[in-house]
Amino acid sequence: MQNQPQSFSIKNWSNDDKPREKLSQKGKSVLSDAELIAILIGSGSRNESAVELSKRILGSVNNNLNDLGKLSINQLMQFKGIGEAKAITITAALEIGRRRREEGEKKVEKIGSSKDVFNLLQPVLGELPHEEFWIIYLNNSNKVIHQAQLSKGGITGTLVDVRLVLKQALEIGAIGLILAHNHPSGGLKPSTADKQITEKLKNAAAALDMKVLDHIIITQREYFSFADDNLL
Repeated sequence: MQNQPQSFSIKNWSNDDKPREKLSQKGKSVLSDAELIAILIGSGSRNESAVELSKRILGSVNNNLNDLGKLSINQLMQFKGIGEAKAITITAALEIGRRRREEGEKKVEKIGSSKDVFNLLQPVLGELPHEEFWIIYLNNSNKVIHQAQLSKGGITGTLVDVRLVLKQALEIGAIGLILAHNHPSGGLKPSTADKQITEKLKNAAAALDMKVLDHIIITQREYFSFADDNLL
């Protein structure tokens, strides 16, 4: 008689190796990232446990959960043992974590430094695979009145509508503007286009007694400030 293939379902593991029981008995903080993901996917493949599969998936992104969150459902499905349902579960869980972090950062109501801008918008822009350009509108006390995406896909003079920015500012009574966009490549150096649109908006705002206070380039972990680098 041939041996039946071993099942790697979590329910067949020893108690010491079961992430669910470990979480219940010892708390969530003691679980590794791989064990948490293993709980999400439930089982691995015939030849690989859920934890081993999770470690392999994490290894592909250098064990960085932020980078894991950038993988598409199709990319996750390239791993043997990850079907569409498991890929969707992983994606949904990471999105919940991103939104939770974003809600925590929404407490920033007054901008006092470039770091405040980074804390406000990094959860929104830091992990995007494409460029987005945002405007933060401030009152005369530097409190945030409104923030909005202005363009998506890249920064050029045609994509950033200066008239739209100033029209919105006038309608809500904004005095100060902060420009922000992300660099998916991770580079922090401002491009020629970045400098040109900053100057264009700065001059247009000044004509209406408004001030561009800063332009922030955001990456996953760092940022560049035009104001801090004396480029305004």
